[in-house]
Formats: sequence, C-alpha cells, structure tokens
Amino acid sequence: MIQSDRALACCAPLAREPMTADQAEQVSGLLKAIADPVRLRLMSMILSHQGGEACVCDLNDAFDLSQPTISHHLKVLHQAGLLDREKRGTWVYYKAKPEALSAMNTLFATAGRQPS
Repeated sequence: MIQSDRALACCAPLAREPMTADQAEQVSGLLKAIADPVRLRLMSMILSHQGGEACVCDLNDAFDLSQPTISHHLKVLHQAGLLDREKRGTWVYYKAKPEALSAMNTLFATAGRQPS
C-alpha cells in the first residue's frame, strides 16, 4: 500500500476518537495537498467537469499560470492519492479517486456526535 493510500485508510471520523500522532502525520499530507488555493480549485474544477474528469488542456485557461505549473499542481494531488491520471495521446486526463473523496468525507463526518 502506498503512503497516500495508508493515509486515507488510517482514520475513523475525527469526532469519534482522537487521532494518534502517526495518523495525524499521515493525514496531514493529504490536507496539505488540497490546502493550496490552486490545487483546491483544480480539484473543484475536475469534480465539476463533465464526466468528472478533465485534461490539463481543459484547466489551463482558468489560471494565470503556465501549463507546466498546472501540471505540477496536478502531480502533487496525484501523489497525495487524491487523483487518478490516464495518458491519452499527448494529454493527461485527471479524475478524482472516489475512495479518496469517501475517506476525506469519513474523516470529517460528525454522525452520532451530540452538540455540546
């Protein structure tokens, strides 16, 4: 299991029990990956794009950044385990990993938690 998959699989909802230091270290990499405003926007754009996937060529015009810079941000999201990628010809297409989104949702779930 790669590091990003371990981070996604490690944790119960935050509201259920306190995280261990090791769990917090693993999950912080995922949170750092999406904490960057460009990467957060890229995730949103990919998720909301038709079919839930987008090519770098679909994303470039939304930013005042070079294509290599956009590709770098996408690579960070991929390495964190948040995106899958598939090369088609000269372009790379990105799609959010459903298991990553589910794990992030679980992490922040508050079901069963009574307000104070």
